[in-house]
Amino acid sequence: MTAALDLIIMAAGKGTRMKSRLPKVLQRLAGRPLLQHVLDQAAQLGARSAVVVTGHGAQQVEEAITAAAQAAPAGYALKFVRQEPQLGTGHAVQQAAPLLPDDGVAVVLSGDVPLTQAQTLHDLVAAAGSERLALLTVALPDPSGYGRIVRAADGAVQAIVEHKDASDAQRRINEIYSGIMAVPARLLRGWLARLTNDNAQGEYYLTDIVAMAVADGVPVVAHCIEDALQVAGVNSPVQLAQLERAHQLRQADALMEQGVRLADPARFDLRDDARSGARAALACGQDVEIDVGCIFSGTVAIGAGASIGAYCCISNAAIDAGAVIHPYTHIDGDKLGVSVGEGALIGPFARLRPGARLGREVHIGNFVEVKNSTLADGAKANHLAYLGDATVGERVNYGAGSITANYDGVNKHRTVIEADAHIGSNCVLVAPVTVGAGATVGGGSTIAKDVPAGTLGVARGRQAILAHWKRPSKLPKS
Repeated sequence: MTAALDLIIMAAGKGTRMKSRLPKVLQRLAGRPLLQHVLDQAAQLGARSAVVVTGHGAQQVEEAITAAAQAAPAGYALKFVRQEPQLGTGHAVQQAAPLLPDDGVAVVLSGDVPLTQAQTLHDLVAAAGSERLALLTVALPDPSGYGRIVRAADGAVQAIVEHKDASDAQRRINEIYSGIMAVPARLLRGWLARLTNDNAQGEYYLTDIVAMAVADGVPVVAHCIEDALQVAGVNSPVQLAQLERAHQLRQADALMEQGVRLADPARFDLRDDARSGARAALACGQDVEIDVGCIFSGTVAIGAGASIGAYCCISNAAIDAGAVIHPYTHIDGDKLGVSVGEGALIGPFARLRPGARLGREVHIGNFVEVKNSTLADGAKANHLAYLGDATVGERVNYGAGSITANYDGVNKHRTVIEADAHIGSNCVLVAPVTVGAGATVGGGSTIAKDVPAGTLGVARGRQAILAHWKRPSKLPKS
């Protein structure tokens, strides 16, 4: 493609059938707004600009998309125009027309059609070239509600007829217009100026430019695809859920084609990271097994032979070969990431937070939380414990109920536990503090001073026995 590309994305609709206060184009598919999925095409196509036509909930839409663009710049100029009132698709594109340079090709997209592939749009733009109007079409078993592609005897596209205006014969046509087109901007501008609202709905139909192109002798071509999912729109919660499952099943199928073992492809989710706007990416080595109900987001890498138990949530993490993540584990690397070493055992019901770095054969057991901490090879925290802002050496055993008290109310401080140390149950390590190599901390201790290597540190109240003590009893009922 030599001509510059400018995208027009129609996002002004109210979406009444969604029955939501959130504008339709901000409803989420795979973790991110529908409109954000469409805007991805601008980046993948190398577009010069993307003009978003807003209307209903315009301020909310514009603020959300601007924030996402600032968090993850995509290299194109993002612009907004408003369509008020909403008088049809042609009227929507008319609002964007003043922002389109004549030297480019305009690609018209819908903000509620999120799964069109970049290659499909590349092919559509190539079909348009610099002198043609190109329409993206698809054949549907039930084309009800869609504009029909009307062809001449020789197969040339003659017009698009909206369902409400179509004759009985035209309604039997199953090739439909997807709502996506590519056209040189200089041609589009002239046709937009000639649109009228002489139709059943009293609206300005963008599809009327097809007949204008034919009348002007401009070739109209249809790039027909077989994949209806790429042009599927969202108008209701039911359709949104159906599209979500179809999208997730495709992602699951792609992973299984690479050799990943999914216990049930219908219960698998790979979602974009809603916080950062980044697209999800899951890379798996050979013989990875993933049980049911797992949710992955952000960037996740899973090494060969690793196993992910049922109902785990994993985001922005690297899990090395042979690691076992037991069910109901929550791993959230956020911006710092989480790494799990080879052969480590994690969970069930464990939580790894940003900055957790676990070495080879580390054990993190049930109801253990690790945040911004490094655990060297063979370290273990098997039960009901918290490690925050800690550096833990090799083969350390960290007892049940023990915590690092890392926050003094103003600042975070670090705890250092050197190799082969043993931390008894129900201990509090008040940072900053160091437990030396091979040292032992007696159960129930609150340690606020360093424990030298090889020593025993105990800090707890003396036990008292009261021989003649009696347990309180309830008073007799009157």
